[in-house]
Amino acid sequence: MPDYPPSFVPAVAVTLTLGYLVSRWFRSPTYKLKHIPSVGSSGLISSYFEAMRFFRHGREMVQEGYTKYYGTPFKVSMTGRYMVVISGPEMIEDIRRASEEQLSFGEAVAETFQIDYMLGKEIRVDPYHFAIIRSPMTRNLGIRFPEIKDEIITAFSELIPVMDTNEWTSVPALKTVMQIVCRSSNRLFVGLPLCRNPDYRKIHEQFTLDVFHGAETINMYPTFLRPIVGNLLTKVPTNIKKVVDHIGPIIQERLDKEKQFGPDWQDPSNDLISWLLDVAEGPQRTIHDLAIRILNTNFAAIHTTSNAFTHVLYDLAAYPEYVKPMREEIEAVIEAEGWTKVSMGKMRKVDSFIKESQRLTIAVLSMNRKVLKDFTFSNGVTVPAGTHVAVATYSTHVDETTYTNPDKFEGFRFAEMREAEGEGTKHQMVSLSHDYVTFGTGRHACPGRFFAVNEIKAMLAHVLLTYDVKLPDDSPRPENVWFQAGCSPDPIAQVMFRKRA
Repeated sequence: MPDYPPSFVPAVAVTLTLGYLVSRWFRSPTYKLKHIPSVGSSGLISSYFEAMRFFRHGREMVQEGYTKYYGTPFKVSMTGRYMVVISGPEMIEDIRRASEEQLSFGEAVAETFQIDYMLGKEIRVDPYHFAIIRSPMTRNLGIRFPEIKDEIITAFSELIPVMDTNEWTSVPALKTVMQIVCRSSNRLFVGLPLCRNPDYRKIHEQFTLDVFHGAETINMYPTFLRPIVGNLLTKVPTNIKKVVDHIGPIIQERLDKEKQFGPDWQDPSNDLISWLLDVAEGPQRTIHDLAIRILNTNFAAIHTTSNAFTHVLYDLAAYPEYVKPMREEIEAVIEAEGWTKVSMGKMRKVDSFIKESQRLTIAVLSMNRKVLKDFTFSNGVTVPAGTHVAVATYSTHVDETTYTNPDKFEGFRFAEMREAEGEGTKHQMVSLSHDYVTFGTGRHACPGRFFAVNEIKAMLAHVLLTYDVKLPDDSPRPENVWFQAGCSPDPIAQVMFRKRA
């Protein structure tokens, strides 16, 4: 046996360790993305400190990158990964045109929201309900609109009862709005009387909060620990059981009638359950699977619409000069058209006010995609497989080359744009463009945007015709809460209502 010197074993150990570290370096995102400039430091250790900075200063960091590198990618460090951020219409168009096999929306959402643990693996594997939201639900909005409006009026009257033009009632804005949105959304999804059941509503309202908090927590851990943390935090089985307790008998009754009257039986309910059953096959037709779809559709509807309308309420109270012209528009349209989905589309000032509110309260990043195959943008920059990319949404919405006075709230900004020849529909809230990306772009644009916008319009119209609104002590508009890449309304701010004078 060879007689090795005493230093031989330590030398081999050091060599092997260095070799391992070098190989890890060449496989690391830091090395693979070294050709893409960083906002802040991109060192192996310092990038973790940048990720911590992103928690509270994400908006400023992305704006810095947008200003320096507009039209070409840059990266910011987030917990567990780099995010490659893109900007400019050409790169947004590249995302729109890319296939799901190149830039995957589904995989990006699955990791961002930790879908397997927070929403249920079925949603990632078989998201067939998205097509139902995009088609049957949107197609039936006109028919179901009177019921949605009725629920909005009833919910407001119960949650914000005002009888006197001299007496102001103060309510927590976000909490109250979430209850109204949950009721009006479920009037469409499951109908009466379940949409008014307090326990049923509470399940969906709490589930919305649980998903975001749970996903944020899981994403703070290293990748190899996330399955452990996810399984410890998941509340999916518990929430599904709770939903099944409420909705199971309704679904079972529908299934029994199909069995009794045959496959041609027409369900008169015309709600989300019936639309799901129209296309569901095999294991999709179980009460368990259908409950998951209803739970997840509520998650998408309640969170985004509640946040959006709370922002609108804050803006309405902060900028009272817009109240009179919007009231006049609403009254004129309703007198001519009545309360219909069509009449909502003719309220240009209302549409513009909501769109302007969303312009300034949009997330820092959106339109997330995961690169499944090395992808080269039209400007020649290639991002490797495994990378996450997103659009600098907020920076796009406050770009002074697109919008005059971009940091100023101008409620009728888009209504005025629509007055130009040929611009009548281009600037309405539901329209998609590369300079207003609230709803995304291409095949993955938000499928529920038509319902959400009509719901928000109906709520705003009702508030304007029924109430006067102000902030307590004539205080300024509540500050937005910027956290990582998100923007949320102040969760505890109060808004005051009284009967319209």
